[in-house]
Parts: sequence; structure tokens; C-alpha cells
Amino acid sequence: MALPERQTDIGPPDYRQFLPPVIEKNYGKWSHHEILTPGTMVHYAESGDKLFTVRVASPRLLATDSIRELCNFAEEYCDGYLRFTTRNNVEFLVSDESKLEPLVAALKEKGHMIGGIGPRVSNVIHTQGWVHCHSACTDASGLVKAIMDDLHEYFTTKALPNKVRLAVACCVNMCGAVHVSDIAVVAVHRKVPVINDDAVKKACEIPTTIASCPTSAIRPNPKEKSVTINEEKCMYCGNCFTVCPPIEIHNPEQDGVAIVVGGKIGSLRTDPKFSKLAIPFFYNEPPRWPKVVAAIRNILETYAKNAKKHERVGEWIERIGWEDFFKQTGIEFTFQHIDDFTFMRDTLRTSAAFKY
Repeated sequence: MALPERQTDIGPPDYRQFLPPVIEKNYGKWSHHEILTPGTMVHYAESGDKLFTVRVASPRLLATDSIRELCNFAEEYCDGYLRFTTRNNVEFLVSDESKLEPLVAALKEKGHMIGGIGPRVSNVIHTQGWVHCHSACTDASGLVKAIMDDLHEYFTTKALPNKVRLAVACCVNMCGAVHVSDIAVVAVHRKVPVINDDAVKKACEIPTTIASCPTSAIRPNPKEKSVTINEEKCMYCGNCFTVCPPIEIHNPEQDGVAIVVGGKIGSLRTDPKFSKLAIPFFYNEPPRWPKVVAAIRNILETYAKNAKKHERVGEWIERIGWEDFFKQTGIEFTFQHIDDFTFMRDTLRTSAAFKY
């Protein structure tokens, strides 16, 4: 495979410049792979070449010291090659089998958690949270730390019926893959934004602010040279705050998180699925969020106990029915679970045959 002859300054560099030699040599000619341990696997090429992978968890938000340490491992054991997966796992790509075990030993010595391959919990994909995002309703990094401290054995050793993808989004804009993850946390605002009329007229463009609202809840307020919000239409998304900070969406006493389940991206066995609401709300309880963590463990362990082999969380729920899902997990069914979205026709259960 020849690399492109002409380089330009438009767009990202060609990805083929960064492929390990063994991947470039066997590009498109890999026959199969085998999982060796919960954190290692090997890919076989038609030529007979092998490529070993060691998967390590990362906190996603990395200090430069941590990045340098990962790069040092790659330089010493992997000819300088590693990659980050879409869920922020770090994968070391080892072409020399003799370096596989020394790399694993070195990673364990430094306290890195190896696992996440096969029917297990993968690293949690999450958004910025209080650390960085201006519209966050929760601390994504702290919540993820608390979740994985509790579930780490499902990453390193314990097997599940199928892989389980976790995600955390710090607001309903969901920069993470919350809507297509098996079990996910999405943070929510619950109060209509408070408008500072004096600041709005000085700092905001009224047409832009009105256009930012997805439900047309904002309209002009000519008397104050500001805007007003129709509470019945507001969905507390915070888009208005993004373009006009004087419309304050944050409310520390009322902000919190919900848990959604059943999403997946893959089309194996069943079509891709969007996540659906399981638990409407928990108040933020930093630094460890004990109720949220306990609820996630409960859902995960109920799934592990009752699902058939190869079933994803959403497939298990669809097989037994949502009534049994709430019964088996002990989650209370509330009015918030009723789908009353204006355009929800495609998501309605149109059959009269309920499953118990």
C-alpha cells in the first residue's frame, strides 16, 4: 500500500502515515483474532504475521505526565505505537510476541488496569462535566471514577453475557454516546432558566438567543429589550445559556442525573437501538454518588444473572418486556417513563400484547 505522494495543509494528515508496519503490510488481509485474556488479544494475518493488543483503562482526562508514561511504554515495548479507542481505552500494539508479557508486567507494576476485551464492561466514555463544560449539570469525571471503582472487576476479570458499554453525559446535549450505550447516565437541569434582563440587553443577540431554543420556548420581551421563556415549552436543555450566559440554567440544588438503558450501535443480531429511561432522577451526591453507583450495579448484575449468552442489555429487555425489567430490577415505574414526546409515534408500543 503506497502512501499518498502529495501532502497538503487541508484537513488532517493521512491516517496511513501512522500505521504500525505490521498493519500497513497486512492492510485488509487479516483473517481472524483471538482473545487471550480479559485485557489481551491477538490478530492473525493471512501472511502469518501476528499483532498483539494490550488494552488499558484511562480516565480520559489525562495529565501530561500520564501521557508521557503511556508513550514511554509504547516506545519500549511497541516500537512507539499505541492507539486510543472510541471509549478512551489505551491499546498498546505489540508486534514482537516476546515483549507481550514484559509489557503486561510493567503496566501492572505502575498500577494500570488491564481488561475490557470481550464480554465485559469497557472503559466509560464521558463528557467534560464540571471540570470544563459551561452547561454541565454534574461532574462527569468524578461520577465515572466512582462507577468504575465499584465495577472494576467487570473490566478486569468477571465475564458478562455480552459486552456492556457505559457512558456519562453531563447534560442533555449528550456529547458522549449516552443514547447508544447499554447503561448510561445523563445529567439533567430541572428548572426554567433565570433571565437577567439588564445583562441580556448588553451581552446577547436577541435573534440568536431565540433561534437557539429547539422547542420555540423563547420569545422577545420588547419592554425590557430582553426575552421571556414559556415554561410549558422549556425542556431545560441550556442551549439558550450557551449563546446568552445571562440566561442562567444552573441550579445546584435541583440539578442531577438520570439513568438510561438499552442502547447499542452495532447491528449484530438486532438493529441499533436508542437508550430508554430507566430511572428518572438522582440528586448530585459528590464525590462518590452512592445511589447512582448502586443503581448501575443493580441493573448490571440483574442483566448478568438473567440474560442469555450474547444478549446485549437492550436485547434482554426487549425479550422479557419492560414490565419484567422493572420487576426484576426493583425499579419503580413513574409517570416520567411515559413517552409523551410530540413526535413519539415511531417509539410507541403499538401492540396491545403486554408481556408479564
